[in-house]
Amino acid sequence: MELLQCSSLWILFNIDSLKLSSVPQILVLRFHSVPSTAQKWINPPSFPRYPVLSISIDRLCVTQAVLFIVSPIPDAPPMDREELFVQKLRQCCVLFDFVTDPLSDLKYKEVKRAGLNEMVEYITHNRDVVTEAIYPEAVIMFSINLFRTLPPSSNPTGAEFDPEEDEPTLEAAWPHLQVPIEPSIRLVTNNLDACKHMTSGHLIPFQLLELFDSEDPRERDFLKTILHRIYGKFLGLRAYVRRQINNIFYRFIYETEHHNGIAELLEILGSIINGFALPLKEEHKMFLIRVLLPLHKVKSLSVYHPQLAYCVVQFLEKDSSLTEPVIMGLLKFWPKTHSPKEVMFLNELEEILDVIEPSEFVKVMEPLFRQLAKCVSSPHFQVAERALYYWNNEYIMSLISDNAAKILPIMFPALYKNSKSHWNKTIHGLIYNALKLFMEMNQKLFDDCTQQYKAEKQKEKYKLKEREEMWYKIEALAKQNPQVNTLPLAIKSSKFNFFIFK
Repeated sequence: MELLQCSSLWILFNIDSLKLSSVPQILVLRFHSVPSTAQKWINPPSFPRYPVLSISIDRLCVTQAVLFIVSPIPDAPPMDREELFVQKLRQCCVLFDFVTDPLSDLKYKEVKRAGLNEMVEYITHNRDVVTEAIYPEAVIMFSINLFRTLPPSSNPTGAEFDPEEDEPTLEAAWPHLQVPIEPSIRLVTNNLDACKHMTSGHLIPFQLLELFDSEDPRERDFLKTILHRIYGKFLGLRAYVRRQINNIFYRFIYETEHHNGIAELLEILGSIINGFALPLKEEHKMFLIRVLLPLHKVKSLSVYHPQLAYCVVQFLEKDSSLTEPVIMGLLKFWPKTHSPKEVMFLNELEEILDVIEPSEFVKVMEPLFRQLAKCVSSPHFQVAERALYYWNNEYIMSLISDNAAKILPIMFPALYKNSKSHWNKTIHGLIYNALKLFMEMNQKLFDDCTQQYKAEKQKEKYKLKEREEMWYKIEALAKQNPQVNTLPLAIKSSKFNFFIFK
């Protein structure tokens, strides 16, 4: 830590925490010492001075700061606007307490907010106003305001977050966080030189990724835009960004199972995957197998499943040879006792079947339809219903029709049995529809399956009867044993004997 003094301003500043290679290592904020050329553009000598006590752990601690109202930049002569712009940037580096005492320093917060909004408007309506002298100052202001250690999760071990039912935890300082983000997006979008300052080294992309764990969805949405545009502008950073995203996913899957920004990161990856060149690199295939597929086993899958399914389908559209490992991976992670999650798997599987090649379908159809037969037999009606909706998909039905000789013998027992025994009447109707379609595909095969099923049932009944008769014989022989009278009364009872033998 180092204590710096500039005029009436004292700053407690941790130099090591910034580590920006493109800016000076010692940061001096001149809020009270104004360039002589800009003095006349500040409100008269009687301008209001606001002593501020701002405390922000592990970011920047400012004491006895003096904020003043600076005249609008457009009112200054063109030659003085750059200095005035820098002055406003430095003024906006003061941080305020929005958590423990949100009503403190309201006047000073308003001065900062107005300054931030003015700079955004100035950049928006004027071209080429962000010069080389302004870039590093803008990066400092952006970094000080945005980069921070996130507070502990409000519900680290409780039920998973439901975006439809639960209210998100919002960042109290968002009014001052949002405004610096907007000009940074404009800089990244409109000026490559500005990007170079913001992404010098790997620190800023790394810090942006760390902030994706914020509980505020508004912040994550802005971060998603910034990171996506940085990824698009800088080829040299792409591998690093993908590697760091992988690390976040690995930590999420195998260690914490808690991260607020998985959906946003997958959304970014969806557009990245869409731009992959063909043939796919081995690195990208490994990402699919080792990262995207294991993401299916996390208990909070519902929060990010649409984005995850989109990424998987994008891969299969790029390279159909990945279909077999993907489907086998889904079957490996198929939920056993979590019915809502099973419905999500069925949704994703249908999306995959919509883009599958017939040659790839043949490789996976038997294990796939064995799992679908289990789903049709599920006592949870939503699982059975979702599986039976596959028979309303024309492309899937064409695949089934071409391979009916293999698929119908797998599906018929589950369909026939549940057409009579399932408790839900809606399921009965859907099963009758599936059986009707199978019958129309191949009447002879359907009749053969019917006869085979009935023969199997008769065989099962015969085996059951044979087994019961065998137990009765064993019970009769046991009663003929001379030592049977020495046994306790409970054991001698035929009912108890039958129960034991069973």
